[in-house]
Amino acid sequence: MLYYLFSWLQEHVHIPGAGLFQYISFRTAMAVIVSLIITTVYGGRLIRALHNRQVGETVRDLGLEGEKQKAGTPTMGGLIIIAGILIPTLLFAKLDNIYVIIMIVTTVWMGAIGFLDDYIKVFKKNKEGLAGRFKVIGQVGLGTLIAITMYFHPEIVSRQEVTNPTSTRAVQIMTDTQTGERYYAENVKSTKTNIPFYKNNEFDYAKVLSMFGLKGSLVTFIVFLVVVVFIVTAVSNGANITDGIDGLATGTSAIIGITLAILAYVSGNVIFSDYLNIMYIPNSGELVIFAGAFVGACTGFLWYNAFPAQVFMGDTGSLAIGGIIAAFAILIRKELLIPVLCGVFLLENVSVILQVSYFKYTKKKYGEGRRIFLMSPLHHHYQKKGYHESKIVMRFFIVSIILAIVTIVTLKTR
Repeated sequence: MLYYLFSWLQEHVHIPGAGLFQYISFRTAMAVIVSLIITTVYGGRLIRALHNRQVGETVRDLGLEGEKQKAGTPTMGGLIIIAGILIPTLLFAKLDNIYVIIMIVTTVWMGAIGFLDDYIKVFKKNKEGLAGRFKVIGQVGLGTLIAITMYFHPEIVSRQEVTNPTSTRAVQIMTDTQTGERYYAENVKSTKTNIPFYKNNEFDYAKVLSMFGLKGSLVTFIVFLVVVVFIVTAVSNGANITDGIDGLATGTSAIIGITLAILAYVSGNVIFSDYLNIMYIPNSGELVIFAGAFVGACTGFLWYNAFPAQVFMGDTGSLAIGGIIAAFAILIRKELLIPVLCGVFLLENVSVILQVSYFKYTKKKYGEGRRIFLMSPLHHHYQKKGYHESKIVMRFFIVSIILAIVTIVTLKTR
């Protein structure tokens, strides 16, 4: 909203400094600052309100050290994160930008599912919370909405080389500084996405089933839909599973958010995208403001969520965080980098799948279930081995930073 106000002031009143709001970098910095203020200053007030209403966490007896001390800690703190994301975004981003609209819808959608789950656990005294099938329906619904919007919305395009330009929007740009060779490029609907370690770092969904003779827009859309739904479901569940010890999901998500902000900036900047030889996505640069608010919200929440946690985010926060990361990566066409960037989430997910599958297999074969890990998810395995929560979290942070660096490096890896 402030973007439109200051744009009007610059045009009609000529107030000095009003032009700063035209710069994505300035609005991103402001989004980070406001988000930090909201989560740290007003977050403390919300924690006291949750505590007074006895919105406390019910801790299951898992035999872990220090878990009994966490009983009664306020939960549903994800409301702090959601407020820290939405308010700065509404203030500083262009609200008519389709990418920003999708991210706002994603935040509210997944936050609502998580809130309903926490509400059932806390106020209805049902430890199981919202039935798993309803969570999956919500995740599939969001993934479907994102896929449909990306595939059919006319403003979601990418700039690609064309032989015969079909509109006046085509531009002629330099592609090789040594040869001076030029080519025509045009903003077009595309099913391409970025993928590392591949020629031109591009992968086309339309070619997935072409080897089997299956072609056409419907087939392409179905492939794209399946991929998007799978990513949204997997990443949101991964963030939910990772949120098991103080500060782990919050800090890891902040690191991922910074990386996504960098990727969004270079993808939305015609100069940097050309230099890095990656897909240029017009108007996607506005997502950097949202990413700034996201990083600020996660960092500010970590102020209270670091060990010993004064508040838990609950499913309100973890499902929203996972959905946001998945949707953001899909929008900037970096979804195939998620296994690397969200490697911690992936490891946590895989540890649970392996543990459950192996237990069922051995119980059926030997009559007694056996385990690969002392406990899953993976962070509980290390707790069982005697590592302190803080050490586990810090080492997972280090792994996340390494994975983030590897993700960025892949931009120049062919």
